[in-house]
Amino acid sequence: MNGWKRSGRGDRVRFTTGFSGEEAAVLRGLFTEIRQMLAGRAALAPADELAELTGIRTGPTSRPTDRVLARLLPDFTTEDSDLAAGLRSLHEPELIEAKDRAAETVLDTLPEAGGRLELTAAQADDWLAALNDVRLALGTALDVSEDMPDQLPEDDPRSQHLGVYHWLTYVQDSLVRVRVAAL
Repeated sequence: MNGWKRSGRGDRVRFTTGFSGEEAAVLRGLFTEIRQMLAGRAALAPADELAELTGIRTGPTSRPTDRVLARLLPDFTTEDSDLAAGLRSLHEPELIEAKDRAAETVLDTLPEAGGRLELTAAQADDWLAALNDVRLALGTALDVSEDMPDQLPEDDPRSQHLGVYHWLTYVQDSLVRVRVAAL
């Protein structure tokens, strides 16, 4: 991937890049894993007869125990535990749906074997949201912090994954720069 490029203006703006087959496979694997994590969390939603009648879905009231999933689905407030539980129950289903939809857009637009990719502005926004989620998840799993060096010793089991994290940062940053320039 050599960065994103913008062409056109207004409703005709497009964002293009290309991914190798290996890059596409890495992206597909990461976004598929995020979708599976979110689906697992959504499956924990309690059965609610009122929700079935009103269409208002509810989700779990407790924070995910998995730290990666907890990073993707943070508390809405930390000041009042009852309020946090209520807000989570009301809003988590929509948040999961939005994150899943963004990841689905990535998977739908990314050529399976790699190649040229062209996105509309709305698709680019979904890509940015989904890339952010993957970076948050991977960064949490790797314990990425501001103090972490850019490279880890080769014997550190996180070293190869940190390279993927840095590459995802580049992909996201490149798209942010061309997307902002189009506004």
